[in-house]
Amino acid sequence: MKKTTLLTTLFSLIPTVFIAPSQANDVYSDSFATYAKELEKYGFTASAQAINQYHQEVNRTLRQAGYIGSTLPLPKPAKVADGVYTVVGSLIWHNPSNFGLNNNLTFIEFTDGVFVFNAGPSPAVAYSFHQLIKQITDKPVKWVAVENSQGHAYLGASYWVDIGVKNLYSHSVANRDFHNAFEHIKHSWGTRVGHELTEGARDVSDHFTTFDDKITVDVGGGETVEILNFGPGHTPGSTIVYLPKRNIVLPGDLAYNQRMLALFSYTDTQKWVETFEHFMNAMPEDVIVIPGHGAPTTLQQVKQDTYDYLKFMHKEVAELIARGGSEADAETIDQSAYRHRPVYEQTHKQNASHIYREMTGGDLGQSFE
Repeated sequence: MKKTTLLTTLFSLIPTVFIAPSQANDVYSDSFATYAKELEKYGFTASAQAINQYHQEVNRTLRQAGYIGSTLPLPKPAKVADGVYTVVGSLIWHNPSNFGLNNNLTFIEFTDGVFVFNAGPSPAVAYSFHQLIKQITDKPVKWVAVENSQGHAYLGASYWVDIGVKNLYSHSVANRDFHNAFEHIKHSWGTRVGHELTEGARDVSDHFTTFDDKITVDVGGGETVEILNFGPGHTPGSTIVYLPKRNIVLPGDLAYNQRMLALFSYTDTQKWVETFEHFMNAMPEDVIVIPGHGAPTTLQQVKQDTYDYLKFMHKEVAELIARGGSEADAETIDQSAYRHRPVYEQTHKQNASHIYREMTGGDLGQSFE
């Protein structure tokens, strides 16, 4: 009689699972495994087996759903060209008000399906982005690529895996770095935007096809997508997506528009300049650029906002070092020409210090973004 009562009470809670804004394996569903162990310990073997079976069924259901929760109010996708849309993320830091979406999420409709660039900063954002895609096309998402190892590119990847996307792409270095730092990245983003959004994220780096220099993907209708790497920059591993027939390129965080650059411990600005030069030389002058941050624009504009800024800072810091200046002096370099850019106040002094330490062999610290 006692065993029956336990099961009756337990299964009365089932509806709660299916309205919880969570993802497998969530704390609620995993609690059943703990409960089953307790029942097993006290001799309730049949009950323990039933609860374990239920636990497995709940996790299967959650994973098939991909994400269970409210659709977040993301910005409306901007049409860049026929079949090409981008959600331009916030130009400030990731925080609860923007759900961590402070980079661009792009999707391209092809004959055989939809190609997504950037997985999103959480399963919740990935799900919400997917709902926007469904409003424009009924074609399935078949391909997902991520720009780098940062949380806003990668943490939503488990959603796409859970709904059945098989073709995921990442640069080999980015995939390694994300895997190695997953728990730190997830904790950092959860702290910034709310753990309820990021808690369901899982490390699915083993599902990605990785590359070093180039992968060409046949997307049907005589079109291909080139997935490229020209070298390190904002991050050690970087992915660029190029659509030759549509003359559109998505360079990720290699290229910024409008927003002030942010430098982290893993950013090598000297190599970033070299990589940007390779990128410019490989692209047509009239290519449409959907950057990592900021609205779609021209190659000339991202050169000005990214490459020219780095060249200016390298020159200023090198001259300061030659005069015997200190890191504190570097922070006083006049960057007022860039004052109008979002996050200028939060970044410009740190950018100068970072480049000074780069040039003098100083400690760049450690970041988990």
